[in-house]
Amino acid sequence: MGKGGGCVPSKKRQPAVVSNSAAAAPTDAPVPTGERSRSSAEFIEAIARPPANLKLKVFIVFYSMYGHIEGLARRMKIGVDGIEGVEGVLCRVPETLPSEVLEQMKAPPKDPAIPEISATELVEADGILFGFPTRFGSMAAQMKAFFDSTGQLWREQKLAGKPAGFFVSTGTQGGGQETTAWTAITQLVHHGMIFVPIGYTFGAGMFKMDEIRGGSPYGAGVFAGDGTREPGDVELALAEHQGKYMANIVKRLAH
Repeated sequence: MGKGGGCVPSKKRQPAVVSNSAAAAPTDAPVPTGERSRSSAEFIEAIARPPANLKLKVFIVFYSMYGHIEGLARRMKIGVDGIEGVEGVLCRVPETLPSEVLEQMKAPPKDPAIPEISATELVEADGILFGFPTRFGSMAAQMKAFFDSTGQLWREQKLAGKPAGFFVSTGTQGGGQETTAWTAITQLVHHGMIFVPIGYTFGAGMFKMDEIRGGSPYGAGVFAGDGTREPGDVELALAEHQGKYMANIVKRLAH
């Protein structure tokens, strides 16, 4: 982690030397190796071990092409930071599209103040909120590519027991406010993580019908429309609520 508890950009590493007698296998590939896996008792001990740091950290890990998810993420951090003893950390997953394609898509530049995160850094979080836009009812390829890079963490079950939640962005009301989240649950299941939906804890705001509002019991959400619509007040308030809710869950589990 860098100064201020933020995620640090991934550093390029030299490729490992592989002998001619053995084929190289990607270090992030979910394929068991000859190394000893941790026993069930070791997993339980790792989960039950209290955090070494005094301040708990909730990583808000997101991909945002046009800024809608980033807007929710920033408001979510306010909610996390509002709970004593818990800190929200904004992290961006790596972009997979080349810059010339992003320019043609009129995607705004990424804020350099929010660093990219590598898969190995996830183990430092006490809880994680993943945010991403929809692509035909499921997560964007950039976020899927990031999850695909967590194979080594999966093999060692380093994320087992960590609470996690989702927040999403869709273009229309039928564009996947719920399916984008629930199709992502499989990622958490394989890692042994704990899915934390918000349910209807937002209260009356979950039942408002007098304005356009994204979000569902799965988590906060925003309707982006053709890309020009910005998150509304209720959508931002729901994001802040999810941040507070997750921070409280993390705090409860830590104790």
